[in-house]
Formats: sequence, C-alpha cells, structure tokens
Amino acid sequence: MLLRHVSRFAIVGVINTVVYYASYLVLRAVLPYLAAHLVAIVISMVGSFFLNCYWTFRTRLTLRRFALFPLINATNYLLTTVGVVVLVEWLDVDERIAPIIAAAAAIPVTFVLSRRILATGDRYERLAAVMAQDVMTQDRAGRAAVATRTRE
Repeated sequence: MLLRHVSRFAIVGVINTVVYYASYLVLRAVLPYLAAHLVAIVISMVGSFFLNCYWTFRTRLTLRRFALFPLINATNYLLTTVGVVVLVEWLDVDERIAPIIAAAAAIPVTFVLSRRILATGDRYERLAAVMAQDVMTQDRAGRAAVATRTRE
C-alpha cells in the first residue's frame, strides 16, 4: 500500500506542476505575473487536494482536511526555499540545479505530511465506526437477553 501511495503521490505531483504552469500561462495573459503565480498556486493546490484525497489516499473530503492542506504546501515551500539557500550559499551548488535538488529533498516530508493529514484520520474514523457498531450489537444482544429473561 505504501508503494501505491508513493507512486500515486508522485503522479499527482507531476499533474499538479502541469496544472500550475498551464494556469500561470493562461492567467499571465490577463494578470500581472505575481498575481498569475498566486492564483495558479491556489488552483493547483485545490486540484492537488482533490486528487490526493480521491485517488492517492482514497479518503473522504472534509473541511478540516481542506483547511489543513495549505500547511503541507507552505512546509514544502519553506523547505525548498531553505534548501535552495543552503545549497547555493553554503555548498556552492549551481543556482540552476539547486531548486531541483531542494524540491526532491522536500518530497518525502511533503508525502509524510500529506499522508498524515489526508489519510490518517480515516483509520481512526473507521475504528470508531467499528467500535460503535460493536457497542450497538452488544446493546441489542443485551436487550434481547433481558427480553428473553422477562418472558420466562
């Protein structure tokens, strides 16, 4: 299952990048570049959320997950930015290569956060549902036993 999640997460990442860039190019025709960039990020982030919920982790959409999802992207941007600075300034890596290395290094952290925010809750929700079902079954069995005893 982990391998399936990782491979699907990578595919969603590629799709997300294409959506971002295509949105940016279209929006750039009518907006200044920075506004086009910001709107394209939002569009790609929302698309990434839906794809990761529906396809990567096969989890329910919730408002809580949707509200937490931008934190994953913010963490990714922070890690990538720090990574670029460290690679260029401290390790003398070429400025054209540093973003690729930094982005690749941030992917595992982004995956773990995505999985934790998008997939973990369902496990607990399923467990709670099973436990509630057990309680209801035991309650019904108890009531049936009491009803049987009172008839006797």
